[in-house]
Amino acid sequence: MSKTAVIFSSIYFQHNSGRDHPESAKRLGVIVNELKRSKLSKSKNWQFVAPEKASIRDVELVHDSDYIQLIEAFCNSGGGLLDLEDTMVSPKSFDVALYAVGGALKALKLVMERKFENAFALVRPPGHHAEKSRALGFCIFNNVAVAAKYLIKEYGLQRILILDIDAHHGNGTQKTFYRTNKVLYISLHQDPRFFPGTGFIEELGEGAGLGYSINIPLPFRTNDSIYLKAMREIVAPIARQYRPQFILISAGLDGHYTDPVGSLSLSALCYEEIYGIMMNLASEMCEGMLVSVLEGGYSLSFVGKIAAATIAKMSGANYTLNDKIPTSSRHVRLLGERTIKKAKKVFRASWDIA
Repeated sequence: MSKTAVIFSSIYFQHNSGRDHPESAKRLGVIVNELKRSKLSKSKNWQFVAPEKASIRDVELVHDSDYIQLIEAFCNSGGGLLDLEDTMVSPKSFDVALYAVGGALKALKLVMERKFENAFALVRPPGHHAEKSRALGFCIFNNVAVAAKYLIKEYGLQRILILDIDAHHGNGTQKTFYRTNKVLYISLHQDPRFFPGTGFIEELGEGAGLGYSINIPLPFRTNDSIYLKAMREIVAPIARQYRPQFILISAGLDGHYTDPVGSLSLSALCYEEIYGIMMNLASEMCEGMLVSVLEGGYSLSFVGKIAAATIAKMSGANYTLNDKIPTSSRHVRLLGERTIKKAKKVFRASWDIA
């Protein structure tokens, strides 16, 4: 049996976001091409699996029915700009968005039923900016949030960790779980003041969810060393204390230094390290059960290599990744150190962190 399921269908190419839009079918195309053409294609440790279409009832776990109907009607009328910024849809986008949610659900079902140890859902459109009744940041339905809600409702899980590594804060995911302790939402992201305006250290959750929203906003041009320091000194200790029954990763691959949308300076090698840490945590606490769901990642020269490297790490396959490791300025390093120090101080109210 293969260890890793890679959820994919050519239907994801049918969501047309418009000419020159960064969230285009090309980004998914280069990922799939890398998987098929690299040495990774010869590995039996992973395999492609087709998604299923999510039901409206599934999507209603997170989104209002009126909002879902609005998206359907808008797409059927020809599509266009959904929000005031850059979330575009086309006539087929509603169905494709249902398959994006369904791809995430297919991934977790395969893992929960132990048909695969873990899975990566290569879906589009992405989801973590989508709120209950609002599209934002290229996102229509919140794929990861629906997946977490599904794990709670259908499998009775009580502790789910969502790690969001997109360069931008997942405002929609955080908002969905802000008042519950059944989901621990941890996000490492660039300074969110420009976009989306959420994801500051002080946003800790409310009521039963107090302490279960963990935000680490890093300065622009943060490189591997600061990012991995936050992973090892904040993310890993909190995860071990929470002891999740299932790990979901909002896999934004837009933190790479060549990304035209993100403003971090991570190397492709950093993603191998991130997934190494998360695979160890999953093995230690939840029998390796981990599902990664694609979010951002717009560098056509590197997103395929990054995704292939993470799938290799998840499946235990061999994949050679070459990249330079950027340096950050002294000013950025000091800001990053200061952010980590402040975050630890704030989070100690809820978690034991050195």
